[in-house]
Amino acid sequence: MSGRPREVAPPPVVSNWNLPNFITATRIAIAPLIAFLPFVDSPTWRAVAFGLYVAAAISDYVDGVLARTRGLITDLGKSLDPLADKLLLVATSVTLLVLQSPPGDPVVTLMGRIPGIVTHAHLFPFISFFGTWYLPWWVIAVVLGREAFMTAFRAFAQRRGVVIAAIGPAKWKAAMQYIWVGAAFCHFAVITFARHELVHGQAWAWVTQFVGSVGVVSMLIAVALTLWSLVLYMRRYGALFTQ
Repeated sequence: MSGRPREVAPPPVVSNWNLPNFITATRIAIAPLIAFLPFVDSPTWRAVAFGLYVAAAISDYVDGVLARTRGLITDLGKSLDPLADKLLLVATSVTLLVLQSPPGDPVVTLMGRIPGIVTHAHLFPFISFFGTWYLPWWVIAVVLGREAFMTAFRAFAQRRGVVIAAIGPAKWKAAMQYIWVGAAFCHFAVITFARHELVHGQAWAWVTQFVGSVGVVSMLIAVALTLWSLVLYMRRYGALFTQ
């Protein structure tokens, strides 16, 4: 037998522009469109915004599954996927803040010089089985502030050789955020159809309240999990600040 060492074939090169990365890039491209369409006073375009949001939410799961099961994980994909998630969250949060803010909201007041902001502000609070719910600015501040902090904290931990993996409550938080924002976008379309008198009746009123109730409950759960998951991360990795 030859004493020559066996040659090991190099791992196959995975192209950056594969299907999962294309799906992720598409999600980045349509995020501004999803955020803009609810400002168009049309039941059709608001329904399109809802449909696009659902497609974007599903694609977040699909591109990850494809990348893992087909061996298509790339450095580009690792960078694009969190960027796509955060861009969609920020873009839709601004839309929700404007359309669902209570009258006199200070943040929306400051944004008042942007064309169309005052016209559409405060028009779509959640109408639920347990009352009307506006979206105060601090809810968005908590959600976005937590995301910004965890992004910086993960980078900080990585420089110290620690990879912070997603924990269960954080995954549930992300799911609840998708349901909350999806319900809000559905609510925009449902209310617009009713206001344009394209649909009416007790059954439609029930649909409106059902969608609004789903939005309120998922919003409250998402905010609670946002704070709770942050507490758990700090309990587990907070010692990094003292190293």
